[in-house]
Amino acid sequence: QVQLVESGGGLVQAGGSLRLSCAASGRPFSSYAMGWFRQAPGKEREFVVTISGSGQGTFYADSVKGRFTISRDNAKNTVALQMNSLKPEDTAVYYCAAKRTPYSGHYYSTERYYDYWGQGTQVTVSS
Repeated sequence: QVQLVESGGGLVQAGGSLRLSCAASGRPFSSYAMGWFRQAPGKEREFVVTISGSGQGTFYADSVKGRFTISRDNAKNTVALQMNSLKPEDTAVYYCAAKRTPYSGHYYSTERYYDYWGQGTQVTVSS
């Protein structure tokens, strides 16, 4: 079983930045497409961004495109989410997820396709 641990959440003012990290167990890390999802109070969990196992393919939700950037370091078994120009509506618990796949160029934006989930890290953006 792959274990995922998120870190880097916190409180930031609107317009500020945060960098989230997700550390993963399991080898090889490149065998997993990775994704970030978020869930605000009273709302369904929603897709944020995904990255393929190779790191060559990415796909962003329209709500964060141009502000958030996903990256991965397969040598360190980590994936990061750089969040810039944060808005109050970005406030949510952010979850890291992994989907095992033999296709290094594939990525997934559908929540139900993911196999493993972290516990989440809280991001709060104040006005």
